[in-house]
Amino acid sequence: MSILLPILTALHFAALLGLSLYGLHRIWLLRCLYSARTEPGAPLHLKAGRGAAPEDYPLVTVQLPLYNERFVAQRLLDATAQLSWPAGRIDIQVLDDSDDDTRELVDERAAWWRARGVELTVVRREGREGFKAGGLAHGLARAKGELVAVFDADFIPPADFLEQTVPWFRDEKVGMVQTRWGFCNAEYSWFTGIQSLLLGPHFSIEHRVRYLRGLFFNFNGTAGVWRRAAIDSAGGWQADTVTEDLDLSYRAQLAGWRFVYREECQVPSELPVTMAALRSQQQRWAKGSIQTARKILPRLLRERLPLAVKLEALAHLMANIYWLLGLVVLLTLYPAVTWRVGIGLHQMLRLDLPLFLATSGAIMGYFLCYSLKTGANRLRDVLLLPALTIGLAPSVSFSVLKGLFQNGGTFERTPKFGVRGREHLPGLAFLYRQKNLPYIFMNIVLLGYSLLPLAFAWERETWLAIPLFLLFPCGFALVLLKDLGECLSSGRSAS
Repeated sequence: MSILLPILTALHFAALLGLSLYGLHRIWLLRCLYSARTEPGAPLHLKAGRGAAPEDYPLVTVQLPLYNERFVAQRLLDATAQLSWPAGRIDIQVLDDSDDDTRELVDERAAWWRARGVELTVVRREGREGFKAGGLAHGLARAKGELVAVFDADFIPPADFLEQTVPWFRDEKVGMVQTRWGFCNAEYSWFTGIQSLLLGPHFSIEHRVRYLRGLFFNFNGTAGVWRRAAIDSAGGWQADTVTEDLDLSYRAQLAGWRFVYREECQVPSELPVTMAALRSQQQRWAKGSIQTARKILPRLLRERLPLAVKLEALAHLMANIYWLLGLVVLLTLYPAVTWRVGIGLHQMLRLDLPLFLATSGAIMGYFLCYSLKTGANRLRDVLLLPALTIGLAPSVSFSVLKGLFQNGGTFERTPKFGVRGREHLPGLAFLYRQKNLPYIFMNIVLLGYSLLPLAFAWERETWLAIPLFLLFPCGFALVLLKDLGECLSSGRSAS
């Protein structure tokens, strides 16, 4: 044990150092944002295009990948059918892999819109080979458009979406246009409020900075438009990662295509309202980004690209490692505290305080700046965000490890319930139950373990350390209570 403690302590500080690099990168993004040059304005042909003859509009295929989306499928079809684009120049594909009553709902709504002159086709496959990537590739083989827009089931495209995005393709080098996600249920609860804070900077800060500086950024799987030639030249949709969108994005940019991000075009979407749904979403994103990093980075680093592009791509694709680093910090905190018990407070502060400011301080400052920039009073969400991410870190970290050693995998859909604002969940929401119990047991164990440093600091009257150590049990308690509440409500609904 005397040998193990210094090793675990070294591991603890190595993880903190890694997290500090992540925090410093957040600060760099903020600095770039506030010193950014003016964004390019809308193309001059944007307004003139409305008066053009219908045959001058590019033919656009709109793909709607679905799998068991009974609560939102009709909402998506309704919004897509009302896109403002000339008849005969839009081709809507509903890529329905469902095996529940979503099929009947889709067929009914598709027939309703076809009777009103909307060109809408339901495309189905024998199985789900390749999951979403397979469905998109299957539909693309039958698509008519030179441009391809994609919307996931939980999105509500505004009527002018194509008018705001398609004109950017007048530049023959543009391969994809990504728009900003909005959130139609951010005020549903404290839980969705935190998620909107977590996701918002990915678009309004990360995408904007990368776009303006000519760095690589990604299509987010939905609310974007592709040039079909860019998809084809990059090798098409591939299912060897569970983030096919991120993978194709990097392959297309390596093939020489330029991406455009439009902050002003917002597409409302639905945030996960259950802990199980958020957990599965974050697990897929974390696993897929690491798989994409393994696949793309060796090739990218060999390419003759500016050093800034390579470094930012490395930071972007490996960002989800911070979940794993956070778990390491938690697991090694107690050994590090007990082994360093003989070190005086001033000596500890010389190392611990700078690392704390570079990790938690930098990351909290990043989200606080975003909150202030958007003009929203979200102090509660900023304070709760670290606790939520701590509680999620163990489960997401396992997915990071899977991404390091596995290719592909099952595409776990994120349940959506058609919730807007503060609306209640539908009565059949329990049908989309996901696994909570394994995570409840894990978090009970980790909650107990995270109390050890707190008890140690209390016993030794190290009062300055208590607020920091308290954050870990608070995080596990927060997630644990949310999971337990969902289990109880789901049980009542099912009965």
